[in-house]
Amino acid sequence: KEAGCAFVMLLMAVYWVTEVIPLSMTAMLPAILFPILGIMKSSNVARAYFNNFHFLLVGVICLGTSIEKWGLHRRIALRLVTIVGVNPAWLMLGFMSGCSFLSMWVQNTSAVTMVMPIVEAVLQQILKAKKSGCSGKDNPNLQLEGRLITLHIGQPSLECRKIIPPACPASGICLEYSFLEESCLNLLGYSNHKDRMLCKAMCIGIAYSSSIGGITTLPGTSPNLIFSEYLNQIYPDCNDINFGNWLLLCLPISVMMLLLTWIWLYWLFIGSDFKFLWQCGGKMSEKEKAAKKVIEEEYNSLGAMRPQEIITGVVFVLMVLLWLTRSPGFMPGWASLFPNHSGYMTDSTVALMLGFLLFIIPAYGPSRKYENVFPFLYPEAMISWEEFQALMPWKVALLVGGGFALAEGTKESGLSLWVAELLTPLGNLPVLATITIASIIVTTMTELTSNAATSNIFLPILAPLAEAIHVNPLYVLIPTTLCTSFSFLLPVSNPPNAVVFSYGHISILDMVKAGLGVNVIGLLAVMLAVGTWGVPLFSLNTYPDWAPVLPGFNSTMP
Repeated sequence: KEAGCAFVMLLMAVYWVTEVIPLSMTAMLPAILFPILGIMKSSNVARAYFNNFHFLLVGVICLGTSIEKWGLHRRIALRLVTIVGVNPAWLMLGFMSGCSFLSMWVQNTSAVTMVMPIVEAVLQQILKAKKSGCSGKDNPNLQLEGRLITLHIGQPSLECRKIIPPACPASGICLEYSFLEESCLNLLGYSNHKDRMLCKAMCIGIAYSSSIGGITTLPGTSPNLIFSEYLNQIYPDCNDINFGNWLLLCLPISVMMLLLTWIWLYWLFIGSDFKFLWQCGGKMSEKEKAAKKVIEEEYNSLGAMRPQEIITGVVFVLMVLLWLTRSPGFMPGWASLFPNHSGYMTDSTVALMLGFLLFIIPAYGPSRKYENVFPFLYPEAMISWEEFQALMPWKVALLVGGGFALAEGTKESGLSLWVAELLTPLGNLPVLATITIASIIVTTMTELTSNAATSNIFLPILAPLAEAIHVNPLYVLIPTTLCTSFSFLLPVSNPPNAVVFSYGHISILDMVKAGLGVNVIGLLAVMLAVGTWGVPLFSLNTYPDWAPVLPGFNSTMP
């Protein structure tokens, strides 16, 4: 059984990395192979595919659907930008903060697709501000075919001729726009080199901030939810992870990463002049005036806050408060009001209940004219099933289900125990070194594989590793789970990167250079958090009662 389960795990890992078939269909392999190999019954495998994670995902997507439908995301993002100002550096921080905040509560991809149109509108205004001979018209070349066209040294290729008119001299065409002549830059929409660098920094900042914000909350990104449900599945007596203490651990990490990433991108693309940090007021440039104008127009076009936005905001705040106060740890939460049902209610109960309400609460008052015959029996609700279904990531649901089935198979077959015994010699290494190596491996792997697939591959390996060296499993699983979201190097690393890349302002080389620095920032921030305030928060320096004790364990402690 151990060998059969190991075969299934390796086969799924290869398929997930190479993507020879769709990721969600690779996740179906346990349902096919586990019964054939005699590892688990088909009915038991099927039960592992749908669990608490999916209910939490459904509730969060219901809220995200309402936020996007009624435009609350635009109001939040624009308000944050107006607070920080229109200086290019502060403008970049404002958009990054807005995208990061949204991705704490909705999918990272949704957060980027909500914010990028606003960013693009602002960038177009900045590009128009000092351009000559363009009459303020939008440049369609920026989004030609939804991707960046790479220019090569020498004679223009056929692709290059499509984007560069004959009037642009061939001698001005260079690799990756690196040394493009001024006339070529104008044709591509940039008035000068600085404008081009600003566009690069702003767009990459949006992509990275969505991943940074997603790690802050448990429902913020798939790896966090997979980790939480994996703990419930493999260590059912573990009650150490909840919305509140996860937020306490990860909010400082996100803030540190966001600020350092902002400074890193500014230095890399715009320059090393940081005088703006202590300069206040002063006369605004033409570009800043243009940016301020478009932001004000966008915000004013929203008008007064509509009742639907207020209802969505109330549901959002209520969901967060109920998550935070369900079982905070340092005091009794509202779950203690049901002493006879201890442990019955989870964060998914809250999310699903409030998501369910959005299908019931009428979107309009009685003055609204309805098309149906019984308007008071069938009023238009805040969200509809069609709108929810359009945003529900069914592929992710299947992919994660496959990971849970694989985890259950490793437990049932005894593979996890076998791996734990095999990894016991690693206890001779310093614990922090073991965790750092594991985090670097996961960070590298997630650049080539989807975040959810990376979590599904490594969690069944790393949990036995922690047991083998007699270290609190959370001490290994928390940092590696966070590093799973650090896919910053390539457009294909995660969907937010691909969405931003499609706008045409950045090249792969830009993303690789910027992503290497952000990966280092993220890794150091996670190691700092887990080694300092994470220790008392989760009792990382003690081996918990809920984890199994292996015979002949190595007693190395953090």
